[in-house]
Amino acid sequence: MRLGISIVGDIARIMEAETRAGERAVSAAMREAGTSLKAAWRAQITGAGLGSRLARTIRSAQYPKGRPSLNAAALVWSKAPVIVGAHDTGPLIRSKAGFWLAIPVPEAGKSIRGGRISPGEWERRTGMRLRFVYRRTGPSLLVADNVRVSKSGRVRENITRHKDGRVSSRLQGQATAVMFLLVPQVKLPKRLDLARDARAVGNALPRMIVANWEETQ
Repeated sequence: MRLGISIVGDIARIMEAETRAGERAVSAAMREAGTSLKAAWRAQITGAGLGSRLARTIRSAQYPKGRPSLNAAALVWSKAPVIVGAHDTGPLIRSKAGFWLAIPVPEAGKSIRGGRISPGEWERRTGMRLRFVYRRTGPSLLVADNVRVSKSGRVRENITRHKDGRVSSRLQGQATAVMFLLVPQVKLPKRLDLARDARAVGNALPRMIVANWEETQ
């Protein structure tokens, strides 16, 4: 028995059409994969209770831009890589000076730059000095003496400044307030698993390419 093979049409044009279809399919699949991974990472971040602001730092882009390619690629990243990476890995955090990490309590307020306030900034802003209290068990403390804590939780120096320049102490309501907890190190809990979503999208990529491959005539 003999078998015969014949090609209908121009083989060069057929291959060219298939190449263009492949370029479109790969590019569309990579765009879909990037968008899907970005959405998955954002959902992880908000689901972990880290807030929508941090979630919006996740961005995606496709390369090359403006044209299809068999070598198309998608990039997904965060504009806050240090913060997101820390929650993804759960690192052990130590003080840069190698001694204490100062963790402010809510009454200490926030930094003018946003985020946690440092003991130095707290002293500059309030004009008060912090006192170190060593504890054998549990975290040591930085406390503010002779202060008043308002109902809103704001700490004020417990003194009265007179017009003639005299300063007197108010005994009523006088207290020592804890402003910072001091610990040698902190283990940040791992709250994200970004690699899990990346693997899932990577495993689905061949199916995405096939689904976006249009048949040529």
